[in-house]
Amino acid sequence: MSPFRSILSVALVLGLVLGATPAEARFGKRARPNDSSQGNDSGKDEHEASAIGDDDDDRDDDRDDRPRRRRRSNVSHASDDAEHVVNSIAFFAFLFGGGNHRLSLTEPGYRGELRQERHAAPLSFRVGFQAGPINEGGAGDLFLGLEGRRIGLDLRATGIAVDADDGSDDTDDITLLEAHLTWAFVSLERVRVRAEAGVSTAKAPDVSFVGMSLGVSMEACLVGPLDFEARAQVTPFPYRQVDSSAALALHLGAVVLRGGYRGLLLDDAGQSGDGIVHRDSFHGPFVGLGLTY
Repeated sequence: MSPFRSILSVALVLGLVLGATPAEARFGKRARPNDSSQGNDSGKDEHEASAIGDDDDDRDDDRDDRPRRRRRSNVSHASDDAEHVVNSIAFFAFLFGGGNHRLSLTEPGYRGELRQERHAAPLSFRVGFQAGPINEGGAGDLFLGLEGRRIGLDLRATGIAVDADDGSDDTDDITLLEAHLTWAFVSLERVRVRAEAGVSTAKAPDVSFVGMSLGVSMEACLVGPLDFEARAQVTPFPYRQVDSSAALALHLGAVVLRGGYRGLLLDDAGQSGDGIVHRDSFHGPFVGLGLTY
């Protein structure tokens, strides 16, 4: 017999011997009850000798210990549930109890009184989303801003989806991006007005643009937690973009609910390659949700 056949025969015998033992459950899968019972039945005929009374004492100890184990398990579950409830309450208290809307501080030179800093916060962060229908389609915005008492940064992304103008069932997608540096030349408790400047881009089905962007925005307190917000942005070259909106914003702590109306004009100035000026105007209502800290 060749050495290869000898090795193969030995491996086969070892496989039969070792494979006769019951297999464990597959990785990631619970063992079935009948598998564990079979394992217990295999040793049913064997019983180790023990001192008289030891077996009964062990069973009695196990019985006495079961209620204590159940009580400890119930207590641990109750403590976990209480911790989850406390964490949830703390999270919602952080959302609805914070935010710049209720921010105040005490300045020594301000007669020891609380000075509200609502729209004149030394540092604020905002993020949010808003969307709504426009003529022949819909539009949605994502925005993010970081701002000190005067200087800040504003980033925005707008996605527009409208029906194709060739009579087909297709959809034309337009993506607008803006990155602005902002300067708040009015920074008071009840009103904030900014001048903005930066870069804007527009990506249409057949052409993309990059241009200089200018803007102005404001936030003013009307009554209680209700604010009025307005914004206008212009890109004069190489394409033309005019984007304006006005909204009411309700501050619920750090959570901000807003709704308003928006108008947008896009003009490619004949830069699409066919020498024809393509101009579109979109307008419609929108609603939004954001956070402000």
